[in-house]
Amino acid sequence: MTYCVGLKLDAGLVLLSDTRTNAGLDNIAVYRKMFFFEKPGDRIIAIMTAGSLSLTQTTLARLHEAIASPDADPSTSIMLAGSMLQVATIIGETLSRTRREIVEQCRDLNQQASASLIVAGQRKGGQMRLFLIYPEGNFIEATEDTPFLQIGEHKYGKPILDRVVRPETDLLDAQKAALLSMDSTLRSNLSVGMPLDLAVIEKDALQISFNRRIPEDDPKFREMSVAWSEALRESFIKMPI
Repeated sequence: MTYCVGLKLDAGLVLLSDTRTNAGLDNIAVYRKMFFFEKPGDRIIAIMTAGSLSLTQTTLARLHEAIASPDADPSTSIMLAGSMLQVATIIGETLSRTRREIVEQCRDLNQQASASLIVAGQRKGGQMRLFLIYPEGNFIEATEDTPFLQIGEHKYGKPILDRVVRPETDLLDAQKAALLSMDSTLRSNLSVGMPLDLAVIEKDALQISFNRRIPEDDPKFREMSVAWSEALRESFIKMPI
């Protein structure tokens, strides 16, 4: 399993993903789940993945192949698409088609393949947008009422986002909220694990503004985790009933 979260704020986008992939308790590996398609000054597109590794890797490979094709056009290449909505549509169609093919290949084995994606970014002249793409290829978009989207093991990390994240939240506080959301998930679910990938895309930057790999022994993340646990315990003790 996995946990990925994207925040769409007035000041930019904050993205965070874990890297654990498991096919049973004795088959655990580290795979990157955050990917970038970038043409500085023109567009920045980020994709985070959750679900079947074969499905997500094949989908990403096909997106790259479509970009490199000599016949690429705005209807097939996310690097030529005229809007982020069209980018989400291309990615959704690619995911859906790949899923159907893999499911058909595995039909006799009675196996299923499913995956979901978070797509975020901005094109020159357009607005920042954040989408959650379902296995069937359809999608929803982050709004002012709900300025964040999650995939994977989302339930443990959702409460803090519901309480503190607003469109006007600044990028530093948003990073803190995303990391604490991940910390809650790490503590409650063994299928989510370090290292983490954290990225920030500032509004109208049209490129990655900040990108950091957070290893398991990262002192800043550990300090934040300990401080958050202590703050929760102190608040719990002081809470009236």
